[in-house]
Amino acid sequence: MSTVRINDNIKKEVLPILNDLGLSLSEAINLFLHQVKLNDGIPFNLKRKHVVELYDESGSYICENGHIHDYSKIDFESLEKEAKNNKSYNNVQELIDDLEKE
Repeated sequence: MSTVRINDNIKKEVLPILNDLGLSLSEAINLFLHQVKLNDGIPFNLKRKHVVELYDESGSYICENGHIHDYSKIDFESLEKEAKNNKSYNNVQELIDDLEKE
């Protein structure tokens, strides 16, 4: 038998989630340890996540999930014109009929 120290605040936040999953805190810890064994390491990426500005004068950035949002290649003027010219439909059948015309 081992003793594990757990931050009281995180424990209070996690217990309802574990209860919804039908797991006790002890079972969750054992699951984690089994995953460490199976993965031969921590079973998730350990890295700092933060937004990285690309400084391309168009607001492009790399988001917290590592995806590049490159606004330098977007023609915002044409998007605005297209948005103003967009048709609206009252139902799906109107959309289908319009698509069949094209």
